[in-house]
Amino acid sequence: MEDTDRRDTEPKADPKTEAAAADGEDGPPGPPAPDNESSTGGAGGNTDAEGEAEASRRTRRRTGIRIRIRRTVLAIVLVLLVPLLTAETALRINYMGDPADGTHTRNRDAMWLGHAWVDGRKKDADLKALARELKTTGIRDLYVHTGPMEHDGTLPKSLYPRARWLIDGVHRELPGVRVQAFLGDVLATESPDGMRLEKTETRAAVVDSARQVLDVGYDGVHLDLEPLHSGDRNYLSLLDDIRAVTRARDAQLSVAAHQIDPLPGFHSFWGTVAGHPKWWSQKFFGQVARRVDQIAVMSYDTMQPLESLYGGYVAQQTSLALEVTPPTTHLLMGLPFYHENRFGHWNHAETVAAAVCGVRLGLSRTDADRERFGVAAYIDFAATEEDWTSYRDGWVR
Repeated sequence: MEDTDRRDTEPKADPKTEAAAADGEDGPPGPPAPDNESSTGGAGGNTDAEGEAEASRRTRRRTGIRIRIRRTVLAIVLVLLVPLLTAETALRINYMGDPADGTHTRNRDAMWLGHAWVDGRKKDADLKALARELKTTGIRDLYVHTGPMEHDGTLPKSLYPRARWLIDGVHRELPGVRVQAFLGDVLATESPDGMRLEKTETRAAVVDSARQVLDVGYDGVHLDLEPLHSGDRNYLSLLDDIRAVTRARDAQLSVAAHQIDPLPGFHSFWGTVAGHPKWWSQKFFGQVARRVDQIAVMSYDTMQPLESLYGGYVAQQTSLALEVTPPTTHLLMGLPFYHENRFGHWNHAETVAAAVCGVRLGLSRTDADRERFGVAAYIDFAATEEDWTSYRDGWVR
């Protein structure tokens, strides 16, 4: 927040008084001397005893003010800290227990792939290596970064000259694995620059971009528009329009979804405090889930400082998502196959092992037999061998 302007509060001098002083006359009396320097006796003068009493009163007032300030600060800290500690304790408890038997891959997992797969940087040898890696997993959908779209919703064809090579290669090397075009852009929801979904022509251009990638041969369209605020009716309208296209082509429509409110209405609170709502309401998540074939929760960048808290958070997110995702929609929970240390994401806490355990716990408690369910790994170019091992040992088995 910007500091408020400071304004001069001293009274202006009387021009007549200043003139009198300039002529040699006595000016207005100055401020009284400090108590310990006032020794004038007589009527109206401060005695030494009166000065000491006044000093004592001032000291008591200052002490009282300091005590009230400290109590106010303590009250504010408690108001903020107690709910936070309560919530974090609940997440730690949520991470306890053993997952139910059978809560492992349904062979419906997914992975986000970087742009290098369609712009010419990847070669045949890279594709064969990817095929070897994926054959021992449950991954059946690849979300390949094909955008980003322009802010007006259009998609330059020059961005994906090798898309057809990738699609044909995956179908050859990995029969049954689908390749979806990952189309994203920044929305103008928190800054003046970005895509504006409220414009009819912009939404129409995004639909045309979906047709464009399906014409290339992609098996589906994967949409990732951020930051997308909860309750955005224009986004729901866009999904309806794109799904009409994908259904006509027997193709998939999938989306990357924001996390769900960990507490009711939390997106509104966080939007007011931080200017970035971040979460979706559970109701809005369900509205999105009913309009798509697949919904992948970006269950990372959670601000959790400990592995156990992150795992408990993922368990909670899994349960919240399962509660409102229809069984006909394929729900996926994101796994952090990348490594950063910054506010919002702590590498030591957000591990694949903790995420997998959290997913299994949430699945066990909410809908252990859900068939259309999986995990989605983000992202291929940052994955380590430890990430792959944690995924296989914890989820694939």
